Amino acid sequence: MSGNHQTLALLLFSAFIAVTLGITSWVSHNRHGSAEEFYVGGRLFSPMENGFAIAGDYMSAASFLGISGLIALFGYDGMLYSVGFLVAWLVVLFLVAELVRNCGRFTLADVIASRMRERPVRIASGTSSVTVSVLYLVAQMVGAGSLVALLLGGTSEAARSWTVIGVGALMVIYVSLGGMRATTWIQIVKAVLLMAGAIVMTVLVLTRFHGDFNQLLNTAAERSGHGKDFLSPGLKYGGNWTARLDFISLGLALVLGTAGLPHILARFYTVPTARAARRSVVWSIGLIGSFYLMTIVLGFGAAAVVGTDEVRKSSAAGNTAVPLLALNLGGGAGSTGGTVLFAVVAAVAFATILAVVAGITLASSASVAHDLYASLRRRHARQRSEVAVARLAAAGIGVAAIALGLLARDLNVAFLVGLAFAVAASANLPVLLYSLFWRNFTTRGAVWSVYGGLIPAMLLVVLSPVVSGGPEALFPGVDFHVFPLQNPGLVSIPLGFLAGWIGTATSAEPPDAARHAETEVRALTGAGAV
Repeated sequence: MSGNHQTLALLLFSAFIAVTLGITSWVSHNRHGSAEEFYVGGRLFSPMENGFAIAGDYMSAASFLGISGLIALFGYDGMLYSVGFLVAWLVVLFLVAELVRNCGRFTLADVIASRMRERPVRIASGTSSVTVSVLYLVAQMVGAGSLVALLLGGTSEAARSWTVIGVGALMVIYVSLGGMRATTWIQIVKAVLLMAGAIVMTVLVLTRFHGDFNQLLNTAAERSGHGKDFLSPGLKYGGNWTARLDFISLGLALVLGTAGLPHILARFYTVPTARAARRSVVWSIGLIGSFYLMTIVLGFGAAAVVGTDEVRKSSAAGNTAVPLLALNLGGGAGSTGGTVLFAVVAAVAFATILAVVAGITLASSASVAHDLYASLRRRHARQRSEVAVARLAAAGIGVAAIALGLLARDLNVAFLVGLAFAVAASANLPVLLYSLFWRNFTTRGAVWSVYGGLIPAMLLVVLSPVVSGGPEALFPGVDFHVFPLQNPGLVSIPLGFLAGWIGTATSAEPPDAARHAETEVRALTGAGAV
């Protein structure tokens, strides 16, 4: 990349960082330091503001960089991510959003603990939430490293490493100083920038092909090296029965995982009422749906304009397809238009990463402080000390995410997010649905449900081809994989539900009918909700 690319993109990076740090600084001087202010921004956001923030939280580096890259590499099969990420919001809208807002206060564990013994449930749920959040954070770190490596010519491993460290440091600053209010405004700004960037790019791609989507697809197929197979199912997930089962496993994880993501559930507490939470989801579905339709155009556009081989040459996982597309649409390397468009897209992608990591870090630090720390200290933990612990937890989670991000830097970011979704769907969704809808659910059932999904999901990932046994694995030089699927959802999600049922069936503790009735009334009517 030319020096002009680097200079302009770095200036835009710096401008966004300066604006977001300004927001964080302003918020940190205009808050009173309570737990409600830090965790949920005082519940003062409107449905539209929260809808934009949810969209900003959800449209991550996986969406912008990873999905488009997978479509550019694998055509039809790459679109599964776009479809799965979008359809997941119907589960959130109809089963989760309003009920979670009525039952909880700050975290997922609040919903479950409303009718169970608090301590074991909070420890289990807090552990699961932190695990999911760190996995999700790793994907954003990898996206940041790929982006800056492309900007600097792809030659400097040190630059990628320092980028990952820098993103980690910034997210700790955003969360520690600004809490939910600063994080929300950063996400709103990012959502507007990302939608604007995606719209401009989509219009340019369609203009290149005179608005003829059929011509776009045919050109993408020709330049992919796979011909018509590029537009048919099976290029990535159709080679054998293992690949087909992986396809089903991934689909389950994507559709069910969103409703178990801690940073998405936390957003429902930032509005004043359950009705506002539902309206937030409607706003976010409109934005997210439009965006994922555009990622399809961008993915096939990258294959048609840049070429699949060029995308793979720049990044084997496809993470740089969209910036390369921007460079070509603007006029190619060395042109003013290409330089400007590349720099803008790179800056928007970087803004995407910073906003998402802030939201995830806040949710996971809230789980550490509000669930794990408060449970261990029981009633002696004051809210103000909880907030101090949350700030320290943000730093610790940042360090863990940086270390794992450096380790996994050659994996596709959408694929990494798919793993996080699988763990969320296995550990968090079963216990959430059981708590909301099963009258006889018990504390043992809740704890078993969380660990019965979390432990198998993590174990199967470690024993899968993702970690060892192939040239694209985390540890390519060794082979200890025994589980054939790359995504564990097909096995671990049913195990989470089964463990919850077995735990409840074998529990000596009778279900608390009165607390269930109270939770049911509050969930459905909002009576007594915080």
